[in-house]
Amino acid sequence: MSANAAVSPPAGAPADLVAALDTAAPGAANGVRDAVRLPAGASRETWLLPRDGAPALVLRLNTPGSLDAPALLREAALMEAAGRHGVPSPEVLAHGTGPGPLAAGYVLMSHVAGESVPQRILRDPALAGFRARFAAEAGGILARLHAIDPAALTGAAADLPSDDQLDAWTAILDAEPEPHPILAHVAAWLRRHRPAPVSPRLVHGDFRLGNVLVAPDGVTAVLDWELAHLGDPVEDLAWLTIRAWRFGHAGEVAGCGEVADLVAAYRAAGGGAVEADRLRWWQVMGCFRWGVICLHQVGRHLGGAERSVELAAIGRRVAEAEYDAMLLLTA
Repeated sequence: MSANAAVSPPAGAPADLVAALDTAAPGAANGVRDAVRLPAGASRETWLLPRDGAPALVLRLNTPGSLDAPALLREAALMEAAGRHGVPSPEVLAHGTGPGPLAAGYVLMSHVAGESVPQRILRDPALAGFRARFAAEAGGILARLHAIDPAALTGAAADLPSDDQLDAWTAILDAEPEPHPILAHVAAWLRRHRPAPVSPRLVHGDFRLGNVLVAPDGVTAVLDWELAHLGDPVEDLAWLTIRAWRFGHAGEVAGCGEVADLVAAYRAAGGGAVEADRLRWWQVMGCFRWGVICLHQVGRHLGGAERSVELAAIGRRVAEAEYDAMLLLTA
């Protein structure tokens, strides 16, 4: 993970983390001399753990109010399974629960070099070659990921949600205290135009810039499996192409590539054909889901579960998601 500007942790937090790791996973964090909070993610804490005489480690922790706290424990097993199938992944060294700050669940893994901030990835001249190849590379990675047999997953990885995505996210929207008529309209359109079901596969659920580490020669790690589930694999391709993840850049695929290249590479790598209507449905679904996620995240701040400027700022993106969905519906 890139050494981005660190967030100052609460006093005593680094020592508490190191002590808790020594108790929960003896020997796994040998040589750790510090813990530095990184500004990565709104629903998980990410810490860089420098070590004396050894490569650094990365620790991920649940934070209060996350949508699905047990998902972090599944992440470790899923990263291990993905790595065995050719998906770039860090090495998982320990995971589970422990004392103090580890009580809600943790994953300890190897540090992987790479950039994770989308705005930097999309602007850095040194990553121009990566950007030109990313759509095709992403298609290949997703094809390998979707080729993983769900029946072969074991342990925590086998405990994957299989809820209908439209039903699940509509239920979260319905629980919001204020009405959101545009999102309700989009949900109604999605229900009327739902595509035929497919055999469920492993879906990452949040594959995009920001959840992968990249270097000039390509993706170095796929991260953030907290929304992984069983479902339609086209969901992952569509999510990668919604406007929210382009950050103002023109490329259809995360701001740096075209959908045709993504789909062609996916099919060439064994991922199968991607129907245009199914892809569009999942793109609309992606905008709807992002809008609901933004509502939930800002609700954590407004409700006092977790005071955060980042969570508060996410609230403004509800309108962006609604706008993006309506653009797709009128295209």
